[in-house]
Amino acid sequence: MYYRQLGQGPLTVSEISFGTWLTVGANIERSQAIACIHAALDHGITLFDTANMYAAGEAERVLGEALRTSSKSRDQYLIATKVFNPVPPEPDKGLSAEQVAKQLDRSLARLGVDYIDLYQCHRYDKETPLDETLGALDRAVKSGKVRAIGLSEWPVDKIVAAAESTKAHGWTPMTSSQPQYSMLVRKPEAEVFAACREHGLGNIVFSPLAQGVLTGKYKPGQPPPEDSRAANPDMNFTMETLGRRFRSDFLLAAVEQLKPIAADLGLTMTQMALAWVLRRTEVSSAIVGASRPEQVAANAAGSGVTLSAETLERIDAILKPVVLFHPVHPTVSWQGKLKAKLRRYLPL
Repeated sequence: MYYRQLGQGPLTVSEISFGTWLTVGANIERSQAIACIHAALDHGITLFDTANMYAAGEAERVLGEALRTSSKSRDQYLIATKVFNPVPPEPDKGLSAEQVAKQLDRSLARLGVDYIDLYQCHRYDKETPLDETLGALDRAVKSGKVRAIGLSEWPVDKIVAAAESTKAHGWTPMTSSQPQYSMLVRKPEAEVFAACREHGLGNIVFSPLAQGVLTGKYKPGQPPPEDSRAANPDMNFTMETLGRRFRSDFLLAAVEQLKPIAADLGLTMTQMALAWVLRRTEVSSAIVGASRPEQVAANAAGSGVTLSAETLERIDAILKPVVLFHPVHPTVSWQGKLKAKLRRYLPL
């Protein structure tokens, strides 16, 4: 496992990080989730990403239990969690000073720790003044409950505004951004990466395997494998988003064409997809999920792989027609449908 500095902050993170969305605390057995987390530690993964609202708080509880029962001491791993979305059954949400303080204490209790290494704003809060949020996060750091702060899926102008405000006030700066990024979702390349580079934020990217599409396990014209996420109604949004946007078979046929490239390099599709996102210096870590320990090992093997310029050109020649810069069906509110279907899991 290789490691990178997370922006200009105090944290050094593993290139591959372990995420708890959709699996830990829901959809797989507790013992299986703990086994995956222990496997991640065994393979050198040190950054574990969760959120207060994942599985209505249960993801934090299971993650905390798994880390406490591992062979690692608290200073050998990093916990990243988030605040903004409501935690069922309570309806309150947002990034007000009151919510930040309340939800932080609740996350600490569920995780069973004294401090959180990276506390992230899950989304931007249009209802709360930005400086109120930034001031609350600064107090959280100065209290010793948080080591570093970050954000997830913020508009680029808000990333810049936060950087400028923390500098002007002498507050703790944001040190991380968490955008969705993969061979198929390249939107951060347009502006987010440049803004983060300028203001000292590292990027911890989620869905680098495009919810499993880039592993090559989904075949055009065929139903998803029975043991895959796409076959699970509680976890399947793969075909509802990527598939719907690309008419599924069109996208999957393109992904099939990537397999000879990986084979020529002696890599798995997973390794190649992770190496692709990690080729960017703005990316500090790529979040992967797993429902089985062997998947963790396969994901960890994506660290330290370098792709040549020729390989990158071959990949782009195949994927350029299907890269996600805009929806194929602009009149369909796919996010609204996803929210209704997976409201308790989806971090939107």
